[in-house]
Amino acid sequence: MKYYVYVLQSKIDQKFYTGFTKDMANRLDEHNKGKIVSTKNRRPFNLVYYECSLNIDDALHREKYLKTTYGKRYIRNRIKNYLKSLDETIS
Repeated sequence: MKYYVYVLQSKIDQKFYTGFTKDMANRLDEHNKGKIVSTKNRRPFNLVYYECSLNIDDALHREKYLKTTYGKRYIRNRIKNYLKSLDETIS
C-alpha cells in the first residue's frame, strides 16, 4: 500500500495545510468539498506538494517533520519556484 504526505495551499489565505492519507485524490476532494473540519473555512485548495511512502510509520514521521519549523522551511525551499510564479501572477 502507498501512503501520502501532502501540502495544500488555500486559495483564500494562501496558507499551507499538511496532511496524511492513503488516497490522495479522494482526500483532496474531501478538503475542497468542506468535509474536513479543520480546513472547511479555507477552501478551495491547490495541491502544491506530496510525497509517497510504502510504510505508514515512515509517512507519519515525515508528516510530523513537515509540520515543524524546519519542515515548513524545507517545503518553502522545495516549492520556491512555484511560489515565485504565484507572486509574479498576483503582481
